[in-house]
Amino acid sequence: MAFHLLELVLLFFISLSSLFVLRKIAKKIGLVDKPNGRKIHEGNIPLIGGISICSTLVYFLLSNGSILPNSYIFISCIVLLVLVGALDDKYDISYKVRFLIQAILSLIMMIHAHIELLELGHLFGFGKVTLGPFGYIITVLAVIGAINAFNMIDGIDGLLGAISIVAFGGLGIMLFHDGQMNYSYLCLVIVVIILPYLCLNLGVFGRKYKVFMGDAGSMLIGFSLIWLLLLSSQNGTNPPLRPVTALWLIAIPLMDMVSLMIRRVRKGHSPFKPDREHLHHIFQRIGFSSTHTVMIITLLATALAAYGIIGEMLDVSEAWMFYSFILCFVIYLVAISYVWKITSFIKKSIKFIFH
Repeated sequence: MAFHLLELVLLFFISLSSLFVLRKIAKKIGLVDKPNGRKIHEGNIPLIGGISICSTLVYFLLSNGSILPNSYIFISCIVLLVLVGALDDKYDISYKVRFLIQAILSLIMMIHAHIELLELGHLFGFGKVTLGPFGYIITVLAVIGAINAFNMIDGIDGLLGAISIVAFGGLGIMLFHDGQMNYSYLCLVIVVIILPYLCLNLGVFGRKYKVFMGDAGSMLIGFSLIWLLLLSSQNGTNPPLRPVTALWLIAIPLMDMVSLMIRRVRKGHSPFKPDREHLHHIFQRIGFSSTHTVMIITLLATALAAYGIIGEMLDVSEAWMFYSFILCFVIYLVAISYVWKITSFIKKSIKFIFH
């Protein structure tokens, strides 16, 4: 226990130190985020959060290779993904190229690391759902979906870091409950490595030291999380995590991505066209500050993850957990679609009551 505590403290300071070093390099090579019509912030902000997290995580895995099966394959995948993400941050690579790279990495994960979505559990209440040959296709879609869900939610200071901590923290709790100590500890390590980024991103050390995660970081987090989710839900006859629980652990990023794509298609736009219609943008336009927006969305993500964890621990029917997730998503979609009418009604009601 003492060794783990010392190791975690060391990893925290390695991650923190790398941020201060990398931000200077990023400014020299132009790896910075510049304000524009869609990105509103002051000055050019170094996009090195993902590179810092990746380098610290790679250091840990090289020092503890046995903690994760096929750790060298995982390391190769995240290094390549972060490299592509960094190039995208600097040169704005086409989403088609990014998707292709993500699909290739998912194939590497399945073929060489033998991590694949084989079954969905008793999802519909009519027996176990096995995917057979469709497992490869569903796995590729799951990997691309998870990566881009976290990529799309990275829009205001602190949000991606906080949501990532909720997801990895929730998964770590589940794995600890099941006795999967290595994977649980790895989740804790990732949380500790993310914390320094969150501090700088929120300006804890002053606004002049602010950094952003960049596409390199959001893709790294999404890929690492889906790797651990698949590994922990498909690893034998008695897996520690039911597949449906994964939905609750990443509920907010997943719901935001799918609902946003649906709204874009309804408007006749490309589902991959960037805009300012994300959940956090809506909260800000309603009148919440960035800080309050992050707090509210993080609390929602925590509540949904907690529901999934409790359902897992109490062995609540997988069908119930799945259908309740669908119901939650439908409510979310309707609320977002009519958010302006709902908020207008609430404001009028409040004005009527107090006047």
